[in-house]
Amino acid sequence: MSTGAWVVVAAVALALGLGCFRALTDGRFRGTHRVRDVAPVVEPVEPVEAPWSHVAAALPGATLGEKATLLQFSSAFCAPCRATRRTLSEVAELVPGVEHVEVDAEHHLELVRRLGILRTPTTVVLDRAGREVTRAAGAPRKEQVLAALGRAE
Repeated sequence: MSTGAWVVVAAVALALGLGCFRALTDGRFRGTHRVRDVAPVVEPVEPVEAPWSHVAAALPGATLGEKATLLQFSSAFCAPCRATRRTLSEVAELVPGVEHVEVDAEHHLELVRRLGILRTPTTVVLDRAGREVTRAAGAPRKEQVLAALGRAE
């Protein structure tokens, strides 16, 4: 085979590998930022402020759920954000005590930076006290959201 053919084969293989990786990892709930910290804590630290306090300051009309809150960060031109909105709204209607709060990431950049949101849609699951339980980047499926809510109780 010629060099050009090898380049095409390599490019297709790389694209296929990246596509498979994204398909496997998008929308998966992972641990919180606290869980993913790699630096060991040597000294006692002050308690981490709950993310809900920042959300309540940015969105005064938002309410915290009795059991859990599904906090969705989205943007206007994001197609997966619309699918995520439908999924999270259905779950919030299905499970009593769960609220769905959507945050426009473009209009609340300070909140996005403070909570470490890197892309849209990102779903953050908060417990009844407003602490982060888990988060997912990408569009999660309904069964993934229900499983994440099970960890919030």
